[in-house]
Amino acid sequence: MFDINGWELLLLGLLAILVLGPERLPEYAAKFGRFVRQARSMADRAKEQLKDEMGPEFSDIDWRAYDPRQYDPRKIVRDALNSPPDEDEAPAAYDKPVSTPRGHDPALPTPWDAEAT
Repeated sequence: MFDINGWELLLLGLLAILVLGPERLPEYAAKFGRFVRQARSMADRAKEQLKDEMGPEFSDIDWRAYDPRQYDPRKIVRDALNSPPDEDEAPAAYDKPVSTPRGHDPALPTPWDAEAT
């Protein structure tokens, strides 16, 4: 949430000890603990209130299916390209090959277009 690594947390702790002093530090640590518990209980109450207001028809929804972090665009494109087209949606043009592939003869120079470069 705050993107603080271990060294930064240690530095903040040392700074708190220097600023607050060792005699007031337990008091402020207890206040911070109470604040965290109150924030957590408020979030839980808000979640319960939202569930109550949305009604029972929303309780059986699998919300993980709607999480955008689970979708990988590369996998979606790969699956779309590898799946065969549907019978009713495939036009007749898919049945005929567009052109026959030709092999490359290594003895011949590679085709090159001077105007395209």
